[in-house]
Amino acid sequence: MTKTSEKISVLILYNHVGVDEYEALKTLDPKQLEFTPEYDINAVSTIKEEYQAIAAALESEGYDVRVFNIQENIHRLTSMLRRNPPDVIFNLIEFFHDSPFLEASVAGLFELYSIPYTGATPISLALCQRKGFTKQLLLANGVQTPKFKILFEPTIAKRHGLRYPLIVKPGREDASSGVDKNSVVENYDALILLIQKLFKEFAPPILVEEYIEGRELHVSILGNDPPRMLPPVEYDFSELPDDYPNIITYNAKWNPLEESFHRIHAVCPAVLTKRQLKEIEAISLATYDIMECRDYARLDLRLSKKNQVFVLEVNPNPDLTEGVSFMDSAEKAGKTFSKTLSEIVEFALKRKKQTPPLSR
Repeated sequence: MTKTSEKISVLILYNHVGVDEYEALKTLDPKQLEFTPEYDINAVSTIKEEYQAIAAALESEGYDVRVFNIQENIHRLTSMLRRNPPDVIFNLIEFFHDSPFLEASVAGLFELYSIPYTGATPISLALCQRKGFTKQLLLANGVQTPKFKILFEPTIAKRHGLRYPLIVKPGREDASSGVDKNSVVENYDALILLIQKLFKEFAPPILVEEYIEGRELHVSILGNDPPRMLPPVEYDFSELPDDYPNIITYNAKWNPLEESFHRIHAVCPAVLTKRQLKEIEAISLATYDIMECRDYARLDLRLSKKNQVFVLEVNPNPDLTEGVSFMDSAEKAGKTFSKTLSEIVEFALKRKKQTPPLSR
């Protein structure tokens, strides 16, 4: 923490209304499940506990910390910012009015109030939210991504130019929403049925892309001048049920009552050759720069059986749960949970006197 006569005030900002589904897990008997869970279901952190853990870690680093839930109310947020503005906002807003598209708009509000905040700018958040546009930008800059099509109508020509198997998912959702064990298809009939299903459940566009057989990697990037790659995470799918493709679905990521949540295991650092690691680092840092990421981000990659690196998605402001994905990589790099969070805060504080406001 920067040394001053007074503590630096940090506002941890998030948005949640309604019931926290993870609360119910505290009293659930795991014996009720049809499988034996590997992870302790009763110990899964609630939303409140996750944000309180971040607050406690920053307090241990000497910051004056507040945790504030905007509760889907922009007036509640603006009133607080006028009355008691913090030195820096730790931006953990992921959606507003149940829309991930408005995540960027909330960050724009911080710009208007000239309060430094952690993580990506509005333009980066908006760009990365649009999976098809992200892929177009990457391809235009020489970064390989699976061949794809963006659909705005629930149909696709039988000769679509893509090679099976294909994976189909919403083009503007976050956190693997809309991805399940049936998202990988092997033929045209299955493709059409899945496209029609997703158009009923999600707003267009829908993304259809070639499924890359190979290794799934999450690559976390930390910093700005220069950014640096943290040790990559690889996901081991060997214990998945036979009817599951080797992908990370929404349930596998977020639902402890689903068997796949307990059957996919993170390996960090991923076992990679020096050559593979060097290529992944170069591609990841280039992607971070192309998408104008800032402070921290996580990239989802596939390493094909021919050792080709494909960027699947770019995730600015990723999950910061201790020991999971981004923080797992940070810890393997020798950084503690609290020190990593403090470093992210300091990135934002350095921008306090910089102009123009959207520059890194």
